[in-house]
Amino acid sequence: MSTSDSLRRGWTTGACATAAARSACAALYGGEFLDPVSIDLPGDLHPSFVLATESRGDGWATAGIIKDAGDDPDVTHGALIEVTVSRGSPGSGVVFAAGPGVGTVTKPGLPLAVGEPAINPVPRRMMSGVVAQLAAAHGETGDVRIEIGVAHGAAIATHTWNPRLGIVGGLSILGTTGVVIPYSCSAWIASIHRGIDVARASGLKHIAGATGSTSEAAVRDLHRLPLEALIDMGDFAGGMLKYLRRRPVERVTIAGGFAKMSKLAVGHLDLHSGRSAVDLDWLSDRLGDLGAAPELVIEARAANSALHVLQLAAASVDPSLATRLAEVVASAARATAVDVLRGAPTDLDTVVVSRTGEILAHAPT
Repeated sequence: MSTSDSLRRGWTTGACATAAARSACAALYGGEFLDPVSIDLPGDLHPSFVLATESRGDGWATAGIIKDAGDDPDVTHGALIEVTVSRGSPGSGVVFAAGPGVGTVTKPGLPLAVGEPAINPVPRRMMSGVVAQLAAAHGETGDVRIEIGVAHGAAIATHTWNPRLGIVGGLSILGTTGVVIPYSCSAWIASIHRGIDVARASGLKHIAGATGSTSEAAVRDLHRLPLEALIDMGDFAGGMLKYLRRRPVERVTIAGGFAKMSKLAVGHLDLHSGRSAVDLDWLSDRLGDLGAAPELVIEARAANSALHVLQLAAASVDPSLATRLAEVVASAARATAVDVLRGAPTDLDTVVVSRTGEILAHAPT
């Protein structure tokens, strides 16, 4: 059983907004707020949500739901998502608006036009569907305005990708299945793809993927890159490179710590500690190739970690071994990445960064 199988799943902002919209629309059309309110999701799922807030007035109704992300460390877990449904002008259909805490798209490259509220296409379709169902049941036209707000959404959004993607003013209403899978790799990789799309649409010729904030800061300083060019690759080097193979840019930099880059060097594309391991034998053999004493090679083979190998090399009679080993790792990591790109018209360089942000090695294009 995988980790995600043993953890409790949650619901996306899009699913919560859809449920709130259904309850508010039912109240608008002369009935009562649906509480609990259920919706239909792909995979024959029919979750129910309890309302946290409800209010109504002449021509409008508002319902609020607290997002439950399950056991996923989602920054929107516990956020109040409120949806106001009001009557629209005849023939307008369903119109979406960003309320307080929901962002607005300001850059091309996303699945929404510039100027649109950051309410993604699938949640829009889901909400339009529940409006159509309720309109048919109550003899209504279905011409409504749906405004979505998220309490404290602007502050929460600073901890998401939205600032880099050009979504200003708050969060996005997201979700394709309606379900939050704890520690989902697919969600992170989808964010990487959107970051690349925005960078390409903005005309950026050089982007960089980093495994963490320290390596990101180092590579940004090295290449003087704007924030929009920085892709939060994390452990998903393969996810980034395979997408760039189909949608290339002129230049790509991959930056990371010594351990993670040593994994990429031997061919691992998922650099997470639970899904790939440092190859101490490979690192030890490279020390041997560099002329290290046999005793050091043996000691390195029994090391506790990649960092330990680097420390042993730095403390040897030839401290330059540590620098040269980092250079070997950078070059081998670059070779792996170039191979994944499969001839895409992209220049690629790799950077190995210390835990303190010092550049240990750089394999240029």
